Amino acid sequence: MADRITDPVDVPASLWQRPDTIEVLRSRDMRRLFHLLRQYAGASQTRLGIACGLTQGKVSAIMSGSYQVRHLDVFARIADGLGMPAQARLALGLAPAPGDLAIPSRDGHEPEPAWPVTDALIVGFPGPDEAEDPVRRRTFTRLAGASLFGAFLADKTADGPHGPAETLAAALTAPENASSAGAPDLPALNQAVATAKQTYQACKYSEAMSQLPALLPALQAACDSFDGDARLRAHALSADAYHVAASVLLKLDGHGLAWLAADRSMRAASLSEDPLAVGSSARIVTHALMADGHFTAATTTASRYGERLAAEMRKPTPDSLSVYGSLLLRGAVAAGQAEDRDASTAMLDEAARAGSRLGSDYNHRWTAFGPANVLLHRVNVAVRLGDAGAAVNHARNVNLDLLPITERKASFFIDTAQAFAQWGKHEKAYQALRAADQLAPQEVRSRPAVRHLVSDLLATAPPTVRPHLREFADHIGALA
Repeated sequence: MADRITDPVDVPASLWQRPDTIEVLRSRDMRRLFHLLRQYAGASQTRLGIACGLTQGKVSAIMSGSYQVRHLDVFARIADGLGMPAQARLALGLAPAPGDLAIPSRDGHEPEPAWPVTDALIVGFPGPDEAEDPVRRRTFTRLAGASLFGAFLADKTADGPHGPAETLAAALTAPENASSAGAPDLPALNQAVATAKQTYQACKYSEAMSQLPALLPALQAACDSFDGDARLRAHALSADAYHVAASVLLKLDGHGLAWLAADRSMRAASLSEDPLAVGSSARIVTHALMADGHFTAATTTASRYGERLAAEMRKPTPDSLSVYGSLLLRGAVAAGQAEDRDASTAMLDEAARAGSRLGSDYNHRWTAFGPANVLLHRVNVAVRLGDAGAAVNHARNVNLDLLPITERKASFFIDTAQAFAQWGKHEKAYQALRAADQLAPQEVRSRPAVRHLVSDLLATAPPTVRPHLREFADHIGALA
């Protein structure tokens, strides 16, 4: 029986492996991709449109070159409609589909299916002339009311950031073309984004979340209003602001909304046409992948975007070295989580070379990157690999005076506490946590990971240390 136009497009598996197809995907050239599909899969414009959720006229415009796909949600719709395998999706700049990822079980049996988080990354609102997929709309609604994040929001401690989180959630789930009062002021927006970044890096998460709900729609209005270089700059600022939103949400284990923020950060970075903005947003996408256990995909993402940045920035600058090095550090952590010691070590060493070229630790492009930060990540990776002794040895060589931001220092103390906990040094772990709390109370009192660490210490500590840990747990609200 002849194929019906509503049947799925039957794409030969070999097509996704062709070098020219991979090149097309990496350049996000949907015009050439559709022509390849017509040539090798015999797909008509009508069938392509039905499969990808586009009108036949839109497919025709794409194939003629009169329309260029730019929105990430449309790339995702095309990938889903064509059944792209994991490597093709990665080449296109998308996370693999849930069925393409598996997390190995701890008992050596068949891998367990990965948690279906990929939809969160690709959910977005369509452009003015692009139809919205009802399935993706339902996914979006599910994420907006994700039970895990909703339950966490219900815990509104007096000094924690959870109250402003509901307002931030509303801002993230508002249509991207929502109007904003007042004419955009680019210098003022630039300063507002800088303030949000500084507030986050100071571990003042509730304050950062309070700033974002008004800032995000104002930046969208600027992107819609400006032209030329001003519009490109507005997109770059928007990428930074969404990066902050995703970072705070990941601190609080709000993974669903963090994926949405990471998606919008990457989309805005791509529209800015700034390779450094894209590299920076790739860091938060990598972090979001890690947060849901997709460590191999996270490592691949960091490596690929690092290679791309190195190729595009042939004459390194302090900014490019910082973004490149920090992206490698994020990939090294992901590789450590995947227990890929070779990849983790290689990325740490390459980041160290970038740090040596930079000379010292700075906060270029909000990275806090430099040799000391590389050493901090060696501590973190050693902890993730279970090498407590190596982690403590690295920690002894850290000079905190060289670290430019509070968030990095607080993370260092928490990583050191985890290393001492692995080593069975409960009193030292307690002391490291106290140091982190004195430096950055919200980092310690708001993060579920820290509460879990304190609970584990309480369960295993000797009688001489347990009263101090119990007092500390009560102090940070971990006993509630």
